[in-house]
Amino acid sequence: MKPRPPISRRNFIKLTATAAAAAALASCTSGESTTTPADTATTVVKPTIPFYPTQTANASTSAPADPTSAEAGPTEASPTAEPTPTTAPAYLAVVHGPDPSAITRAAIDALGGMTSFVKAGYDVIVKPNICTDYHPPEYASTTNPIVVATLVTMCLEAGAGRVRVMDLPFGGTVESAYEISGIKQAVEAVGGEMHVMSRPKYILVDIPQGKNISSVEIYPDVLEADLLINVPIAKTHGTTILTLGAKNLMGVILDRNQMHVNLSQRIADLASLVQPELTVIDAVRILTAHGPTGGDLADVKQTDTIIASRDIVAADAYATTLFGLTGADIGYIKASAELGLGTLDLGSINIREITL
Repeated sequence: MKPRPPISRRNFIKLTATAAAAAALASCTSGESTTTPADTATTVVKPTIPFYPTQTANASTSAPADPTSAEAGPTEASPTAEPTPTTAPAYLAVVHGPDPSAITRAAIDALGGMTSFVKAGYDVIVKPNICTDYHPPEYASTTNPIVVATLVTMCLEAGAGRVRVMDLPFGGTVESAYEISGIKQAVEAVGGEMHVMSRPKYILVDIPQGKNISSVEIYPDVLEADLLINVPIAKTHGTTILTLGAKNLMGVILDRNQMHVNLSQRIADLASLVQPELTVIDAVRILTAHGPTGGDLADVKQTDTIIASRDIVAADAYATTLFGLTGADIGYIKASAELGLGTLDLGSINIREITL
């Protein structure tokens, strides 16, 4: 019998309820916004990756305590060191600009910099949306590869020992989806690893806060990593209206069919277990119709925006505004707030909005 992986202190409580069951299954195979300009401008080093256009021809152009209400723009990070923060970090950062790498860096800097998330030697997992191998990145069905590669680069600059990028696509093979999304080339070019989630490795884990689902087969590394960064792309979805941060977490479990009974509540239940420390929503391009897979460039809108927060609910709630909605309009976002996973009240938090 294959022993289950060691349990980190961060996830001890998450996994204790299922030690016996998990060990047995580990050996089995399973399927208020203020706009403030940046204080200074420094050179941003982009990852070396294959051509990725910035715009396509058809593309349209109970709450957690808020630690501060101070507003100031961040300084973009240099390639070797992060700036010394001059103000307290934002609760949620929204950055607009034509360079996906620059706006990603600025968003993380506004939250306090990547060193506020990554410590020396950390094992980091980055979870983008690589749902299928149907379309290249300009179709906005998969996370922007430059955004993913920039996050990997920032983690390595901050001293991470290992940065893996992973997802479980539901269309096509893992390998082809990784390739066609452009994420594999981008990540490997900057020193990250593309990791294939091995089906025999999934384990059954209890969901202590689950209201509608009590356990799930999950990839254990996601719970054991020192840091999980959730990087969804903002797009429409036929069942949940939108797929954003919490919905993106379905890519770390094995059996997604079980989630489609009371889907919104079960997504919130899953988010109560996984709880990524950082959510970065890719809204460089958004898919406005026919999601989640898309296929028509007329459905793609260029918004040149990155949204980032430690609060997955707040990040998701802000992202809904890009579609003319609110967080309360999306079932799983509202359910996640009701579980205490974050706040829907955007007026109660320090939002730093920056245009580069």
